[in-house]
Amino acid sequence: MNINDEVVEKLAILARLEFNEKEKAEIREDLGKIISFVEKINEVDLSDVEPLIYITGEVNVMRVDEVKHDITQDDALRNAPKKDSDYFKVPKVL
Repeated sequence: MNINDEVVEKLAILARLEFNEKEKAEIREDLGKIISFVEKINEVDLSDVEPLIYITGEVNVMRVDEVKHDITQDDALRNAPKKDSDYFKVPKVL
């Protein structure tokens, strides 16, 4: 693919960037290197390579979800600055 000033300007507009002439030349050169690097993949025989879905074969180890009552409602409300029978009282938020 040929990277010219028109392509750089279009990318700059899409990315909301501004380049001066020196920066355009540098971007054009860098984009050319990136595209030539990616095009090297076409030179490699990938017919026997399966698509990679996960980087590793590790699987998440999930624990069983068990309900535990470590603190009672009375203990939780004991140190509350404001409470109303079974609930915490908090300032109204609008």
